[in-house]
Parts: sequence; C-alpha cells; structure tokens
Amino acid sequence: MTNPQWTAVDDYFTETIAPADEALTAALADSTAAGLPEIAVAPNQGKLLHLLAATQGARNVLEIGTLGGYSTIWLARALPADGRLITLEYDPAHADVARANIARAGLDKIVEVRTGAALDTLPLLETEGAGPFDLVFIDADKVNNPHYVAWALKLSRPGTLIIVDNVVRNGRVATEQPDDPAITGTRAMFDLIAAEPRLDATAIQTVGTKGYDGLLLARVTS
Repeated sequence: MTNPQWTAVDDYFTETIAPADEALTAALADSTAAGLPEIAVAPNQGKLLHLLAATQGARNVLEIGTLGGYSTIWLARALPADGRLITLEYDPAHADVARANIARAGLDKIVEVRTGAALDTLPLLETEGAGPFDLVFIDADKVNNPHYVAWALKLSRPGTLIIVDNVVRNGRVATEQPDDPAITGTRAMFDLIAAEPRLDATAIQTVGTKGYDGLLLARVTS
C-alpha cells in the first residue's frame, strides 16, 4: 500500500531536515547493486533512530538485522567516539556489504557486524557480558520478534529503549492471520510486551516511502 503524496512528503522532510550524504547514498546504492532487498528504513526514519539514540545518550547499542548497514550508520553516528554498536546479520553476503558500507562511513572502529542466526549469536553476547545495551533496534525476521524482544530485555538495564520496526504490516496486525508467520510473530510480541511488567511501551502507525507500517517503542522500567 503506497501513496504518491506520502512519498512526496517524506521526500520533502528528507530534503529539508534529514538530507543524505555520500556515505548514506552509497550504502543504499551498493546494497541495491548487490541484490539486497530494498527494505532499509527511509531516510527520515533513519534520522529518527539517530535522534532517539542521541536523546538516550546511548553508548552501547544492539541492532538485530543489519541488511546493508544503512540503519546501522544512522545509529552509530549518534554514539560517542568510545561507543560500541553490535549488529547481527543472518546472511553472510549481506554482512559483507554492510561491513564495506560501515567502513566507508568511517564507523568500523565502533561497529561490529556479527554473522549468523540471531537466536544463536544473542546467547553469546550474554556469555561475553556484552550488555547492558542502552538501545536495541530490532528489524529482522518478524516470526522471531517475541524471542528478540525477550533477548533484548535480558541484555538491557532499567532505562534501555527497545525499538521494533514493521509492526503494523499494512494494518493486518490488527486481526489474526494464521497463514502469515510475520503477523503471528508480531502479535505474539505484542502479547509478550503487554504481559511484561518490566516494559512500558507504545506503538505508532506510519506512512511514507515505505508504505503503511509502524514501529513499537518500549522502555525497560526495572
């Protein structure tokens, strides 16, 4: 579901207050050239992630779902020079593209791309004592959203911000869709968060160049 006016408004926002630069433009271009799906966050959404990380005063960030590293660059730019961002990517080819994009942006000293299924690499972070993370951005396979949120909570502290992308699914999240694992997983995530006393959350619907979707924000309270 797309609308030309939604795109025009997003383009206006981007041109006026969230302009692209060479590193961001090249990251998208190289991701497309490498055959990655064109599902990165929109530029104004990337800027939102950047502002949320900056407002959070984040020094230690976890991203689940790297793709070509576009959102990674936005998030990493909000960190101090001694900050750290770990991003988890299932596909080795995607991870290679992301590493090149991140290096070109001059962020390879603070960003680490780890390859493998996130449900395998997340326990390693716990074992290593990599947390607590100040912000967790989840934008991976939707069927595992409840598991990713549960792990984000394990690797967090009071005050950690958890952001989950693509939670509206063109409005289909509002009704049960047993034949759509992405919606089943997303609804299970909402049920988990609703029942979790340590999370205070909301979700918003969005429209724009990425169509009709939305994101969830949850703050760890204890």
